Amino acid sequence: MGAIRDFDVLVVGSGAAGLTAALNLADTLRVGVLAKGGLSEGSTAWAQGGIAAVLEAGDTFESHIEDTMVAGAGLNDRKTVEFVVENAPIAIERLAALGVPFTADHGSLHLTREGGHSHRRIVHVDDATGAAVQRALETAAIAHPNITLIANHAALDLVTGRHGEKYSAEGHVWGVYALNRETDRVELFTARATVLATGGAGRAYLYSTAPRGATGDGIAMAWRAGCRVSNMEFMQFHPTCLWNLDVKNFLITEAVRGEGGQLKLPMGVPNGGHRFMPDFDSRAELAPRDVVARAIDHEIKRLGLDFVHLDISHMPSAFIREHFPNIDARLITLGIDMTKEPIPVVPAQHYTCGGIVVDLDGRTDLPGLYAAGECTQSGLHGANRLASNSLLECLVFGEAAARDILARWEQLPAPPAIRPWDESRVSEADEDVVVQHNWREIRRFMWDYVGIVRTTKRLERAKHRVDMLRHEVADYYGNYRVTADLIELRNLVDVADLIVRSALHRHESRGLHYTLDYPDMLPEAKDTILVP
Repeated sequence: MGAIRDFDVLVVGSGAAGLTAALNLADTLRVGVLAKGGLSEGSTAWAQGGIAAVLEAGDTFESHIEDTMVAGAGLNDRKTVEFVVENAPIAIERLAALGVPFTADHGSLHLTREGGHSHRRIVHVDDATGAAVQRALETAAIAHPNITLIANHAALDLVTGRHGEKYSAEGHVWGVYALNRETDRVELFTARATVLATGGAGRAYLYSTAPRGATGDGIAMAWRAGCRVSNMEFMQFHPTCLWNLDVKNFLITEAVRGEGGQLKLPMGVPNGGHRFMPDFDSRAELAPRDVVARAIDHEIKRLGLDFVHLDISHMPSAFIREHFPNIDARLITLGIDMTKEPIPVVPAQHYTCGGIVVDLDGRTDLPGLYAAGECTQSGLHGANRLASNSLLECLVFGEAAARDILARWEQLPAPPAIRPWDESRVSEADEDVVVQHNWREIRRFMWDYVGIVRTTKRLERAKHRVDMLRHEVADYYGNYRVTADLIELRNLVDVADLIVRSALHRHESRGLHYTLDYPDMLPEAKDTILVP
């Protein structure tokens, strides 16, 4: 058994949501921040596009709210949307104060426009906004004497009353058990309040723009501990991921379409070079992501293609290089000059719109447990996330969770005596290859059966495979010493099960959930809520 570490508040996840929560708590409380890998390896640093906020003359909160509700196919919680949208400008101010170098235009912030938005309202740092936000938050957290940043610790499970030395059925959460990836030993981290900011579950799919660690850890841990999980059927597929045999998850930001990029059929097929998005939607390339992704998927399947083309080469070269310097530089290394030729693109899983049910304070169903960011279902995104509302949600809910913890601090009890992790009953695993095979199997059948277009039969096939894998993984987990790969596999099986079950529950097509068996949208929008 490794070290026991006690904090006032434990934050699991070191991206925008987690570090925002930590920085808002640390002036008065001791905060520990756990990262599964390196501090910068989460999804925040990968975000290219930007952060949506009403800052342009003529734009209004009501317009941003309406755009969010339209993209979410009416499933959003309006109070949540209002709360986030109205807190967006101050969130941008705080990031600027931390030193985020937002791109300016003649002295004021340069705002771009993305699909689903009726105005230019995307604040950005060229085409690498997330990396700049991550750097600023990390720098502030490193400098704060009350924040302890702990890298390379993979959380296994939440600590509740059943882990106490005196067993209790109470669901209060007092921290986590986590695997120290450097020592291969499980350590106990305790706290009066715990914040899950663990990101999404994109790696349940074969093609995803998410980082390697996006295995739904927080969602799975919260579910196992007793939290409700909602709307997991709504997996957003980004329309334009680079198609390349060597590079698997390089995103071509939405802003390329916002600044004039057009989707076309490749040359060499019937009607090659045809710009096809106007055939599907009057908003063409600026339609919401689910519409664009389904259109691309339709053309790829109809013509037996590997990819379609995204072409912005009709714009001036200087304009392209100024707006997309990082994408341009990366593509050049792969032999593609986006100023002169189109970019081959395919849809890929991009964002998890469902997750742990939280209220406006980031509170979950379990006392002492909060959550923020992509691991949650706050009511903001509904059936489809509007572009550039994701970092915004992290910032607003990271602060909201911290505010509520501070307000309730006196009512949060100190942790009881907790049992250390018992490693005596398990032996070293000798079948690591099985873990890798199971991981690949999940990603493949989720892509084939629970992808952009679904049917009941495909979903039932996926459920059958998930059920078999759950038994295998449970047996494996109970008999062998845990490894980082096994922790992730266990969580992936749980979230895959939640996604499939949620999809089978929804007998309509709405937003990101499109099924050939129920192609129409029902008159009433209802959340899918799964109860442990």
